[in-house]
Amino acid sequence: VTDPADLDMLVRFSLQEKVVLVLFGDLLRVPATGGSLLEQRAKGARISLVYSALDAIEIARQNREQQVVFVGTGFETTAPGTALLIMEAKSGGLKNFSVISLHKLMPPVLRVVLTSGLCRIGGLILPGHVSAITGRLAFDFLASELGYPSVIAGFEPLDVLHATALLMEMAAGKQCAVVNGYPRVVSEQGNTVARRVVREVFAPEAALWRGFGYIEESGLQIKPTYADFDAKKRFGLTPDFSPGGYRDECRCSEVLRGEITPIDCLLFGRKCTPDHPQGACMVSAEGVCSSYL
Repeated sequence: VTDPADLDMLVRFSLQEKVVLVLFGDLLRVPATGGSLLEQRAKGARISLVYSALDAIEIARQNREQQVVFVGTGFETTAPGTALLIMEAKSGGLKNFSVISLHKLMPPVLRVVLTSGLCRIGGLILPGHVSAITGRLAFDFLASELGYPSVIAGFEPLDVLHATALLMEMAAGKQCAVVNGYPRVVSEQGNTVARRVVREVFAPEAALWRGFGYIEESGLQIKPTYADFDAKKRFGLTPDFSPGGYRDECRCSEVLRGEITPIDCLLFGRKCTPDHPQGACMVSAEGVCSSYL
């Protein structure tokens, strides 16, 4: 869901001297208008891939003469790790470390999708990993305000079947609620420790989403208390956003908005494949186009 304008910002920044960009692997191959970060690395950009956000701290400690910049992406699930990273850098006085926060929040974008009138949705299966952090109550508005029956699901096959059955039962009985179908992991309030850490470091802000543009309070910006570790402020980074016009043939934005399915795109399975993705939805195994293929 990272917007091409944010990706272009990263591509431009990656070739600065004495900068090491640290990120998770999926972001490397996502195409932007100026090429992908993978292409930039081939041109000499110093880009390191990590599996844990805390690995970025070690890279900064080992490269004191370089500016090490971690790109924080993902939803409520990964934001606590980035917050802990910033807190660790501050307590350790790590002057050569900073973070570009591109984190996103689920509830605001769900509200936009469901009130757009552009997609046909009768109910929702909600992500268990996000709900483990936010808690069930964070999604209560889906039923109480918008009238959409929803079920929080785990990721095992039986979890998905169970959630589907609960959703169908609500539909058949014309009931509307947000049901926790993953109680062994998800609670009403969620992970209060993780949420407290996120509140300590971040504040909600308007954020760019692929296919949506800016959505109010759907992103996380670093608070002034930790401004020394905000790479956007340190390096003056801003996305050059203009609505529309990105790879007209690629219909990834419409897929993300729920307006079409991947097979409606003429590039699907032809010019656009996991080996040669034309849009973000085909990049990783979790991408909807990749899953369809």
